[in-house]
Amino acid sequence: MILSRTTQYAIQALIYMATQPRGAAILNRNIAESLGAPPTYLAKVLQNLCRGNLLYSYRGKQGGFCLQENGEKITLMQIVIITEGPGFTKDCVLGLKVCNDKAPCPMHKQWYPIKQEIVKLLESQTLDILSAAVMSGKYQLADLPAALMGELKSRT
Repeated sequence: MILSRTTQYAIQALIYMATQPRGAAILNRNIAESLGAPPTYLAKVLQNLCRGNLLYSYRGKQGGFCLQENGEKITLMQIVIITEGPGFTKDCVLGLKVCNDKAPCPMHKQWYPIKQEIVKLLESQTLDILSAAVMSGKYQLADLPAALMGELKSRT
C-alpha cells in the first residue's frame, strides 16, 4: 500500500466520526476501540488532524474530538497531505532528491501518470461518500464488529 499506517488510521477515524451525529464529541478511546487501533498512537494522529484544521478537540468530562467541517467538504487528499506531508504529491517515488521532467528518475515516466490518477482519486473521495459506503454495510471500517455496524446503521 502507498499510504502509511498513520494515514490509514486517520482516514478510518474520520470516516468513523462522519458516521456519528454531527457535532458530537467522540472520545479517543472509543474511536480506538472501534478501529482496533492503539489509543496513544491514535491520539497523536487525531491531534495532528486538529492542527490540520479537520477536527476540534475538547478537554474535560464532555471532551473528545469532532469534525470541523461537514463530511462532504473533507477529501481524502486533505487527510493525506496532513498525515503524509506535502511531498506526497511532489516527491520522487524512488526517494531521489532531484526528479522532474527535465531530470527524471528511472521510474518517473511510468510513475507520473499513475501518481496523477491517484491524486484525482483522492481529491474526488469525500468523508460523506466513504461513510455512506460503510453505513450501507457494503464495506467495513477496519474490523468493526457486526453489532457496532448495526448500531451505526440505526443512527441514520
